[in-house]
Amino acid sequence: MPCPHHDIKIIQRSNRQSAVASAAYQSGERLFSEYDQKQKYYSHKSEIVHTEIMLPPHAPPEYADRNTLWNAAEAAEKQWNSQLARRIVLAIPRELPPEQYADLIRDYCREFFVSKGMVADFAIHDKGDGNPHAHILLTMRAMDETGRWLPKSRKVYDLDENGQRIRLASGNWKSHKEDIVDWNDQKYGEIWRQGWANTANRYLEAIGSPARLDLRSYERQGIDKIPTVHMGAAVCQMEKRGIQTDIGNLNRDIKAANSLMQSIPSARWCAT
Repeated sequence: MPCPHHDIKIIQRSNRQSAVASAAYQSGERLFSEYDQKQKYYSHKSEIVHTEIMLPPHAPPEYADRNTLWNAAEAAEKQWNSQLARRIVLAIPRELPPEQYADLIRDYCREFFVSKGMVADFAIHDKGDGNPHAHILLTMRAMDETGRWLPKSRKVYDLDENGQRIRLASGNWKSHKEDIVDWNDQKYGEIWRQGWANTANRYLEAIGSPARLDLRSYERQGIDKIPTVHMGAAVCQMEKRGIQTDIGNLNRDIKAANSLMQSIPSARWCAT
């Protein structure tokens, strides 16, 4: 069965994170951050086999340049705690031939992100060790028809039953903020995960593979099994060198417990 990994995170300035650095990491390019005046480069990323930037129709063509794109996205954010980009890391089904990886990610990004107005910057990593995966970096702001970044929210005045503004005791008008786009809505976590499963499964079906990707939890699938904990690249490398880690030990315990649970029904059957 294909690996169900699909992780969504926000790149945030309050966590000392940088969209430019994230783009440099996943692409292997040497980028310069105008925000902190530092060069971002990760020379160890030798497993990168494909990078690409996908623009919506109204985006400035110069955003096809990675350095220009992410410096522009960061420059639009003025707050110390601004959300700079959305990052998705997903496992590509190893059953697919490598020449289809880029088409698969491109189709997924086009349908669920670029068509909604986001810029999608993706990179495919593959060391040839059976763990191909993709990094997708997405812009957080919508653009107008001229390609200018829009505010993330706008002030909306509250109205009474007669459609009139409501005056507060302070003398100000009662109001609230509304997001320009709803991309941060929690519903999209489920939509994007299911969309990835559907897209990957179409590709698997097209090559005649019986394998299918299912991103639902074991509980929702009706499987009596404890899920293991995702191990990042650093932990995986340590485990491959024979260095046991807390996460690795936890996963070994989980696998042992799952094996025990699977053996119990058969043991009872043999005893009757």
